[in-house]
Amino acid sequence: MLTQNKQASLYSILYDKIPENHTLKRINEAIDFSFINDLLEDSYSKYYGRPAKEPELMVKLLVLQYLYDLSDERLIEEASLNLAYLYFLGINPEDELPDPSLLSKFRVHRLGDSLLDEILETINRQCVEKGIIKCSGLTIDTTHTRAHTFQATPERVMKRLAKKIYRNLDEENGSIPEELDQDIPNYKEIEDHREAKQTMKSHLEKTMKQVEEAVELKNHPKTKSVIENAKEILEDPKFLQSKGVRSIVDQEARVGHKSKTKRFFGYKTEYMMTTEERIITAVHVENGAYVDGKAFDELLDKTKKCGLTIKEFFGDKAYFRKPILESIESLGAIPYIPVSEMAYKIDEDRFSYNKDSDEWFCDQGNKTIRKDHKVRKCGKQSLKYYFERETCRSCPLRNECITANTVAKIMEVGVNTPALYSYSQRQKSDEFKEKYRKRACQEWKNGEMKNFHGLDCARWYSRLSMSKQAKLTAIAVNLKRIGKILSSNKGKYNTHFTILLNYSMSKPLSRN
Repeated sequence: MLTQNKQASLYSILYDKIPENHTLKRINEAIDFSFINDLLEDSYSKYYGRPAKEPELMVKLLVLQYLYDLSDERLIEEASLNLAYLYFLGINPEDELPDPSLLSKFRVHRLGDSLLDEILETINRQCVEKGIIKCSGLTIDTTHTRAHTFQATPERVMKRLAKKIYRNLDEENGSIPEELDQDIPNYKEIEDHREAKQTMKSHLEKTMKQVEEAVELKNHPKTKSVIENAKEILEDPKFLQSKGVRSIVDQEARVGHKSKTKRFFGYKTEYMMTTEERIITAVHVENGAYVDGKAFDELLDKTKKCGLTIKEFFGDKAYFRKPILESIESLGAIPYIPVSEMAYKIDEDRFSYNKDSDEWFCDQGNKTIRKDHKVRKCGKQSLKYYFERETCRSCPLRNECITANTVAKIMEVGVNTPALYSYSQRQKSDEFKEKYRKRACQEWKNGEMKNFHGLDCARWYSRLSMSKQAKLTAIAVNLKRIGKILSSNKGKYNTHFTILLNYSMSKPLSRN
């Protein structure tokens, strides 16, 4: 493995043409990437095979790829001609770059998902130690990415599976046995969708059974693999409900919701980010059906490894859950998360709560006198608060508030509702509203990664590939942001120096 400094040729003087405030030059000044060679040292043999390209060089190439949204071929072509790219890569202008095919091999076989977490963490830790990241506020959000394939109906998925079984059998067996019925029903002619699904399901099951009886599957590994895959898909009860596999080529992508009326087919990327510097600290990828916040503790643990001090935490309503709020408070941080109507359903114009006495009060002056803890058969728990009877009897709003068969108001709430009441009250303050504006940076970052760095659509198939894409994108936008922060700080320094110099020149010289 090559480890020596390679910017030592006569032609390296050309790098002097690169402006000092160029983003890639700023990044090279701030971040030491040599740790990448140490991280990947065990994955290479020092004594056997041809010398490998430096892992640091390969990772830097991938950073450039995601920074400028380039294909493998276009990346090598552009890097061969761009002095700033070559300088960032740490090689001489005349040195040859690796073949584009090596990028794919490195990305698939060497660059693990957990390794990208370590790279992101180490870069962020360097920034914290050097004072580039000073912010104590964090924000969390998810953004969606379309799958690199179209969304098919269950009927079409089953049709393609049947075709794939026949195709592989023909390839491995030399021909398809005559006893097999290759006529696939035309599901589009069936008006009833339920009937169409059952027809295709029956045909696929029949096909698999006939193939298993006609040939020895142990001698036909490809056909056997497709049949096993088809059985696994059919066994999923969500499949026929259109909530399972919707593509043969990307079987891990799922249908998700951008809003109540808009859906997408693909993956969700959840990430944490500092509010001031807008540096991403941790990334987690799941399929489109992922529920926001499930990986909160995992993301928080990764973020803490960067060495950040967290004092404020921002999120949207999806993160208004007691476990998440408790995790934030355990850090000594203040959560700025709006109340979710799904987790907290109280008409605060009519009812208020006193946490010290554990009592609810209505706007007519009545209060609760006791409570019961209720557990239903399904496991759902709730609290029942009972208001004082005599006050309810004479209440002018009695007919609106309670049913005819009830003597007094019974208020049933979730087990976490009393604890969430204080959050609901704090969100009404001007301080909360002012602070919550900081979360807007997350929407801007979503747009940046999608519109300029290719995160709007998956480059490959599978959740693992999508995870690598999202984390490489996060590393690239972080480095771009670091370069801008350094350029901005440098500009401030130059401005202050110029003002000081002009001031000193305007003063008369001392006679001493």
